[in-house]
Amino acid sequence: MPWQTDRTLYRVWISEVMLQQTQVATVRPYYERFTHHFPDVRALAAADVDEVLHLWSGLGYYARARNLHRAARVICAEHGGELPESFAGLAQLPGIGRSTAGAILALSCGARFPILDGNVRRVLSRYFGIAEAAGAAAVRRLWKLSERCTPAEHVAQYTQAIMDLGATVCVRRRPLCECCPLKARCIAQRSGRQQEFPKAHAPRLRRLRRVFMVVALSEAGSVLLKRRPESGVWGGLWCPPQFDSASAARGFIRATFAANGVEPRRLSVVEHAFTHFSLEITPLLVHCPAGAAVMEEGTSLWYNLHTPLRVGLPAPISALLGELADGSLFEPPAVMQR
Repeated sequence: MPWQTDRTLYRVWISEVMLQQTQVATVRPYYERFTHHFPDVRALAAADVDEVLHLWSGLGYYARARNLHRAARVICAEHGGELPESFAGLAQLPGIGRSTAGAILALSCGARFPILDGNVRRVLSRYFGIAEAAGAAAVRRLWKLSERCTPAEHVAQYTQAIMDLGATVCVRRRPLCECCPLKARCIAQRSGRQQEFPKAHAPRLRRLRRVFMVVALSEAGSVLLKRRPESGVWGGLWCPPQFDSASAARGFIRATFAANGVEPRRLSVVEHAFTHFSLEITPLLVHCPAGAAVMEEGTSLWYNLHTPLRVGLPAPISALLGELADGSLFEPPAVMQR
């Protein structure tokens, strides 16, 4: 993997954050693009947050990107542009917890720090037969086991190995026990109870949320976008104005574009799955004169479909705008009159 060569603190930090809750195959191209554009902390700190989110678009869990950017600015302001080489210094940065700080130091410097990411937790739970892996007492026990198992030498190799073991062999479903180097003494394997370790949480009922987005298209081929709040879904990214009902969306169209009596065109529903809920977006297309909306600096912009800005877009919104750009969604009607 590209982050396994030239293991500087910076490169390992970026990879560890990207790999949180994200598959290796997905991360690889994002990592290569990100480190090409931001080869060091100073380049990342000097960038606009929209540029950072643009390169993160589609990777998900966007708070990670915002925390990277914030941490880079802290590093430049308080640490002379160099990542701290101490555990305490790293752990104080935005988005870096105990396991991530330990992994950064272990992989880049060979420093002896235990880690407990999801893959390591699963390996330890199965090997030592710890069914409960989420409660406070169980987590403390797993940290002690991780500490005990971390060797005094070759720490970087061990840390990479146990993470890779969990990611490729001791996987959540259908673990490849026959080729596991730990199978002889693994309690879960010896008792045939691999699926019981760690204990699976009861599945949450997946809720469905339906929203409406106003796709206001100007004569110049630009779409009105609003920046979303940093907290919540797609924090800090840019989307068409969103509403919980069609009537609220129509009210926005009337108030913003003085479009009384104009019925927006419903485009095909856009579906997107999050961890705990599904989102259905109904885009409402309306044509408007250029500059029709009052712009609020920093919170709204006109996004030109043919010369797009480098801003962060959620993957389904990027796809929707791409279809608008190539004309595959519609044949444009006459421009709406004020």
